[in-house]
Amino acid sequence: MKQTYILVTIAIVLATLLMRCANDDFQETSGICPVVIDSNPSNSAINTPLNQVITVTFNEVMNPSTINSSTFIVRNGLAIAGTISTNGATATFIPAQNLIPNTTYSVQITTGAKDPRGNALQEDYLFSFSTGAILRPLVLATSPSPNETGVVLNKVVNATFNMPMEPTTVNTSTFTLKQGTTTISGMVTYSGNSAYFTPNANLIGNTIYTATITTGAQNMAGVSLASNYVWNFTTGAIVAPRVILTDPFSNETGVSVTKVVTATFDMAMDPATITTASFTLKQGTISILGSVNYSGNVATFTPNNPLLANAIFTATITSVAKNVTGVPLANNYMWTFTTINNSIAPNLGSAAPFGAYGGNAGITNQGINTVIHGSIATTAASTLITGFHDATAIYTETPLNVGNVTGAISTAPPMPGTATSFAIASQALADANAAYLSISPASMPGGIDPGAGELGGLTLAPGIYKSNSGTFTIANGNLTLDAQGDPNAVWIFQTAAGLTVGIAGPTGAKSVILINGALSKNVFWYVGSTAIINGAGGGTMVGTILANSGVTFSTAGNAVQTVLNGRALSLVASVTMVNTTINVPQ
Repeated sequence: MKQTYILVTIAIVLATLLMRCANDDFQETSGICPVVIDSNPSNSAINTPLNQVITVTFNEVMNPSTINSSTFIVRNGLAIAGTISTNGATATFIPAQNLIPNTTYSVQITTGAKDPRGNALQEDYLFSFSTGAILRPLVLATSPSPNETGVVLNKVVNATFNMPMEPTTVNTSTFTLKQGTTTISGMVTYSGNSAYFTPNANLIGNTIYTATITTGAQNMAGVSLASNYVWNFTTGAIVAPRVILTDPFSNETGVSVTKVVTATFDMAMDPATITTASFTLKQGTISILGSVNYSGNVATFTPNNPLLANAIFTATITSVAKNVTGVPLANNYMWTFTTINNSIAPNLGSAAPFGAYGGNAGITNQGINTVIHGSIATTAASTLITGFHDATAIYTETPLNVGNVTGAISTAPPMPGTATSFAIASQALADANAAYLSISPASMPGGIDPGAGELGGLTLAPGIYKSNSGTFTIANGNLTLDAQGDPNAVWIFQTAAGLTVGIAGPTGAKSVILINGALSKNVFWYVGSTAIINGAGGGTMVGTILANSGVTFSTAGNAVQTVLNGRALSLVASVTMVNTTINVPQ
């Protein structure tokens, strides 16, 4: 009985498998029959796009030769033409033309559709869908607007639609720009419901242009504009930019050799056109190397190096420079200026012969090898000159503090100070103070700080140098002053507070070196407080130091000689030196 049951069960299963395609003709291979499991549009869909591609998906791969116009039929009453293709289990019908609005379509897949084994649909598959009302795209807005005037010459023309468009239909064939009958060449792009026409060149001033969006432009459903959209606009008059201000101004003299040259325009410029090609600086036929920047209507030319002193320079803004609408200067703009005459050094007046001046506080020497090749003075009493002698008198010298002054010593009484020597000292102080003020930042502005307060290791051309931090140091090496062959070249160094030369230690002394004709008489130091020169002893300092609050050379106990080729003139405090040689320039 058990064996009989098993045999009966097997027979039933085999019979079921053989009957699954019972309606197939007897030439087909039995198996699972094809079935439509999906469609697009779905059955009873509404508002179907007019450019809809119709697809049906089977439960298995189909025989492409059986999917054709006889087995895949689309009707709106009558069968419509289209292209049919099959890809695996999906059959596609592409209508030859857009579907008709507000129309119901039926789709029939007949039993002639078979799989590769010859198994056919067991019954026709039917579904229907309806198209919606036609929604044509419209141009909602344009820029420029219709009949707009005064349009800029570098205008990008754009049109905004009321719905997304098919980007491939928005191109130079469907979006055109003309001036009369002349077609303007350009590039068309599409983004975010807007089309943009960018002319290849600036438009012409005071001219009417016609822009057109044709019916070739279609929305995503393949629906085109109802008619061409056409609008006109007129460009504005050509307004060329002008240079309205320069610094230095035209024919200015006494310009700092570290000057940054600027030109101000009367309108916004295109920064890409403000370069070393359009903004140049020359000294005669020699081009000056530098960098050019543009910000806030102002173009700036920064020379790479200080300019030559007492020379004429020509700055030029060429017509390569254009405003933001692409209009260039009508003509090149040129102006000249003359740099400062570095042969005009500060006038020291009656202070010039003095190698040291101790204000109203005196001068002190603490060594046996101090020599002043010149004179010294103070408005203080003679007793505040210590450790010195001249040809006529000794001022508080001891065997350990001997300083030889080859010129004269001028002080207030008592003897050897006299009323006459006090008058000499007083006049020298007045003249030193006047010179101090004449080289101040207020009197000589425009100084630069190439080493951020550190002058050591630099080589500097003649000019004005001002510490931004308020102090100058010469610590990282020697300072070299290059006259560039001009024996009249002048250097002015300005520091609101202190000046420190050298560092601690036996090898800490630093020097100022003169090259290519530079002279110590043409170097000046404006010091707002105190100058300390080579506290470790040694080194050679150069120039006239005009300090408000004192000058100190070396430190007590140092035997090595410290040299100043110049002057140490303090206005309100003493000058102190240890084994120091001062050579007053002639």
